[in-house]
Amino acid sequence: MSRESEDAERPGAVAMPGTLSDSLRAELIAFRRDLHMHPELGNQEFRTTAAIKARLEQAGLKPRVLSVGTGLICDIGTGHGGVGMASGPAGASRPLFAIRADIDALPIPDTKSGVPYRSTVPDRAHACGHDVHTTTVLGAGLVLAELDRQGLLTQPVRLIFQPAEEVLPGGAPDAIDSGVLEGVGKIIAVHCDPKVDAGVIGLRPGPITSACDRLEVALDGPGGHTARPHLTTDLVTAAAKIVTEVPVLLSRRVDARSGLAVTWGRIEAGHTCNVIPQHAELSGTVRCLDLPGWRAAPDLVHAAIDEIATLHRAKSQINYIRGVPPVVNDPVVTELLRDAQTVRRGSYAIEDTEQSLGGEDFSWYLEHVPGAMARLGVRTPGDTTRRDLHRGDFDADEEAIAVGVELFTAAALLDGGRPL
Repeated sequence: MSRESEDAERPGAVAMPGTLSDSLRAELIAFRRDLHMHPELGNQEFRTTAAIKARLEQAGLKPRVLSVGTGLICDIGTGHGGVGMASGPAGASRPLFAIRADIDALPIPDTKSGVPYRSTVPDRAHACGHDVHTTTVLGAGLVLAELDRQGLLTQPVRLIFQPAEEVLPGGAPDAIDSGVLEGVGKIIAVHCDPKVDAGVIGLRPGPITSACDRLEVALDGPGGHTARPHLTTDLVTAAAKIVTEVPVLLSRRVDARSGLAVTWGRIEAGHTCNVIPQHAELSGTVRCLDLPGWRAAPDLVHAAIDEIATLHRAKSQINYIRGVPPVVNDPVVTELLRDAQTVRRGSYAIEDTEQSLGGEDFSWYLEHVPGAMARLGVRTPGDTTRRDLHRGDFDADEEAIAVGVELFTAAALLDGGRPL
């Protein structure tokens, strides 16, 4: 029995336009493995962009590379490959339904063994699943293009292949500036989740990721002898107090439900045991669970650090680097994804997911249009090994590719009003 037949027989699932053929499944797996073997960092994804562009053009589509030089967009069902609204029945304009993928890799070595598609690039790996994201959106585009040729696509669709998700504040702001959201009414995406079985998606209305910013602090003072700290500025003590007391101060200045948290990852001060240094540095991250807390965070963090530094007579310089806001899923679009997965695979293939403390620049799109991100299960069913993202041994059960393609396809068709 083919996978196509198996899908149709799953409890609660039905056969529908957009089911993957065995040949397309095999092609997409090969495409994903090729990307996995040739990872590229943010804003350097030239080979990846060329591969996506060539396959879309082979399907008769007209992709357009973004102005930053990597990444691209491609419209389906509009009659053109450019930016703008699509014409619906009787010439009425219809907003585009956008499906987004991120295409960059991470600067870490691939440590997997026993697979033929390990990274061929030293210290580069698709350790966050962006190769899977890219392949699912490409596959959905190929399926939707065929449906459009058959006259079955009632909703115009835009594919967005975005570069530099892993580079703060992400590649999304540049993509938005280049016009990828012009004419878009809704946007969806997935993110690989190694804690969820392949075949299943995780959904959550409201915040599904955390905001993530970067914080760098420099402290300066005259320095001196450790025998006479009262005559100088004790920068080591000042730095230690900032590390321990800033999180406490913040917990009393913002609603606890915002989950505003500063976590330090680096502290450097001094060169020898009996000299109070003249310079100290600290760096860390600021994470927040909701938008109001994230928007208030820079002023609150600055004030807390300045108060402690002043108390210890240290001069402070603060570099607060905006990262990304939380991804806040629109309830209506989240329900659309639920309906699409239910139609395609049955309600048993959906689970509720918790809010992650990781950041994702898909959030920037949701500052402009309603949308939602789903967790795409990539764990092989029955595998009890604890796995995580951003590790050199990360891999995905490739059944997840078909799940993502069919989720995207069903969502586009349902949003277009096509009964399935």
